[in-house]
Amino acid sequence: MPEPGLTIAQKILARTSGVSRPSPGQIVEAKPDFSYSHDFAVYAIDAFERMGATRVVRPDRVAICLDHVIPADNPRDANNHARIRAFAKDRHLRHFFEGGTGIAHQVMFEMGLVVPGSLVIASDSHTPSGGALGALALGVGETELGFAWATGRLWLKVPETVRISLEGSFRPGVHAKDMMLHTVSRLGVLGAVYEVLEYAGPAARSLSPSERFTLCNMSAELGAKTGVFPFDPVTAEFLSARARFDYRPVHSDPDAAYSRELTIDLSALEPMVALPGREDRGVPVGEAAGRTVHQVFIGSCTNARADDLAIAARILRGRRVHPDVRLIVVPASRAVMTEAAGTGDLETLLQAGATFMPSGCAVCAGVHQGVLADGELCLSTSNRNAPGRMGNRKAEIALCSPATAAASAIAGAIADAREFAPARDRA
Repeated sequence: MPEPGLTIAQKILARTSGVSRPSPGQIVEAKPDFSYSHDFAVYAIDAFERMGATRVVRPDRVAICLDHVIPADNPRDANNHARIRAFAKDRHLRHFFEGGTGIAHQVMFEMGLVVPGSLVIASDSHTPSGGALGALALGVGETELGFAWATGRLWLKVPETVRISLEGSFRPGVHAKDMMLHTVSRLGVLGAVYEVLEYAGPAARSLSPSERFTLCNMSAELGAKTGVFPFDPVTAEFLSARARFDYRPVHSDPDAAYSRELTIDLSALEPMVALPGREDRGVPVGEAAGRTVHQVFIGSCTNARADDLAIAARILRGRRVHPDVRLIVVPASRAVMTEAAGTGDLETLLQAGATFMPSGCAVCAGVHQGVLADGELCLSTSNRNAPGRMGNRKAEIALCSPATAAASAIAGAIADAREFAPARDRA
């Protein structure tokens, strides 16, 4: 009997490890094509130096983007940033991005540093975002990253792949974030532990790079090792003027072996809200409607790109944020903020009463901005809602799309955005 074909993940690991047919569960030593980090790079530097390393292998394929605590608000973080800057300069890292440039995942995405068919590692659990561009993008620990900087190699266990076939199309008022909250509620936060989620099917090809980013980003909330979209004309167009490296896309073979296959009909989905406590507590917005909201956060690597801000602006245009709600907006990057300024969406959000912060992780990280008071509820477009995620275990977080966030900011309570959308968007 002939052996089954290979998945995208297996093909990328085959090329980077030299193992012709890596099998799920097998340990391989691979050579990453690109790596990056953020403020936590300081811990990778610790590991690098403890190994006695002095030279970064392939410094042209390493990036650091400060994004978690920017601007620094205490001496510890300021000193960490200074140490990272010095390391990047002394080790001749080609790509260093100062705080305010944006969230690392977004910056790598829009700067063309993540390319199809590549093996990408980074010291953050939402590294899977890079799968939107057909890369095998994996989150690793800081010690692993420091080792990879020093040696150019890293051992990895070959993951199994789940094929998620997308069919139909989103109805008005339903977005990629709603699909992801539906999927997490369906499978659970441990529903795909150490597996690759490969998004395919006819509807996958119709999704924008930003929508693909959202789905790959939140693959982490299923316990997945990563998410990935096959390379197609959408990917090619997005990268046509921005790819920094040559690339060779790979596709799963028609007879590739998957651990299982799921089908999701986009046309059957409703706007979703993940109730406080865990990401898999997703319910249709109607089941959560009316619950008082104290803070609304439109930001994070999940949903703060220009199209997300445009969705929120369409709903907020000509309206005001409820007087009892704080609306915090943090564009995913300076480039996103510039684009939103050009379209007028930035002005619309400001006129509605939004408060803007520098592009970075901000409220999502919960370390120095937008911390909640005891008993408050924040409705967030971010990816996690565990107790304490935003800096206070006595507060609560619910997750939603930018549309639901904007509508709820107006209402002062969780609301269905379809009731606030302009008439042209309801057809």
